[in-house]
Amino acid sequence: MADNKDNGVQDSKETDDAVIGVDVKRNAEDSTTTAKPDANKKAKKKSSGNGLLWFVVFILFLLVIGLAGAGYWYYTQQQSSSSSMTSAQQQTTAKINALASARDDVNSTLSRIARDNDALKDTISELQKQNETLSLQAESTLEQLNQMEGRRPADWLIAEADYLVRMAGRKLWLENDVRTAILLLVNADKRLKSLVDPSVLPVRAALAQDIQTLQQLNPVSQSSVALALTGMVAQIDKLPLDTFEKPEDKDAADNALSESTDDWKDNLAKVWHSLVDDFLTVKSIEGPIEPVLSLEAQFLIKEQLRLQLMHAQSGALTADAGLYKQSLQYAQTLLIEKFDTEKSQVSGFVNALQNLLETDVARPIPSELVSQKPLEQLLDRRVKQVFGQGASAL
Repeated sequence: MADNKDNGVQDSKETDDAVIGVDVKRNAEDSTTTAKPDANKKAKKKSSGNGLLWFVVFILFLLVIGLAGAGYWYYTQQQSSSSSMTSAQQQTTAKINALASARDDVNSTLSRIARDNDALKDTISELQKQNETLSLQAESTLEQLNQMEGRRPADWLIAEADYLVRMAGRKLWLENDVRTAILLLVNADKRLKSLVDPSVLPVRAALAQDIQTLQQLNPVSQSSVALALTGMVAQIDKLPLDTFEKPEDKDAADNALSESTDDWKDNLAKVWHSLVDDFLTVKSIEGPIEPVLSLEAQFLIKEQLRLQLMHAQSGALTADAGLYKQSLQYAQTLLIEKFDTEKSQVSGFVNALQNLLETDVARPIPSELVSQKPLEQLLDRRVKQVFGQGASAL
């Protein structure tokens, strides 16, 4: 019985458990049925929240990118502005330095101008003093001229004669122009002659002595001799040298080949004869044996002749008779030994050289003129007599 009770209790418990299980299942099903719309709502809310979040993230990303671009643009602008400011500062510094150097140059120029102005003031003061002194001397000279009362009004002719004598000396010693020197001395004598003053007779005697001395010099024109030598130098290249010349071969001219193809037989015969007949020939040349000169040797011989003629020209212009004759003699020897004297060009050249050798180019010019010192003394004495001590001041 007890067992039956226990079984009944167990059965009742099992039934209760089954009922409870069924209720739990129903509650679970009910809860699942009620939870499904809530989950859908939550999913919809979650999906809408996720979209909004992604939108906000995208907006933030765009804002970050914009901020980064703006920062980069601001940074480049700052860099460019800083570089432009640096270059502008450098340019401003360079301009300031240039202005400073220009200011220094202007200051130095102003100081130099001030110094020059002071120097000019000193110079002007000195010139004013000299001007005052010269004006005083001029006044005294005018007074002396007024007090001369017409004494020796032609004394200026003595000064002109002195000038002509000085010019004659220059023409004589610097240019070797004897003819012009004689003309100047003659004109100086005419000036003194027009004075009709016996005190100038000693000076005129000295002038006559100088004129006679110059007239006795060699009248040969040195420039004419030099020009003659110049013409001979130009003819040297045309003079034939005494050298060996190969005689013309008449047989070679006869055996010349024809250019026509129709004469091939004659050309062949000429070639055969030149090979057989003229294989070994001996010819005798009458006359003395003459050396064969190379082109270099011929050039050197002509240059030696030209050099000697140029030396003779220099000796003629400087009146060096020794150099003149020695150069012409050596040139004549070269002509006789190295050139063909049988030709008319060479023989005429030799005759011209002989004529030049007989020409005397020596001209012993006096070292001073006898009339120069007496004329200077006469001029000084006349000036001192007229102006007194004022002449020395002048």
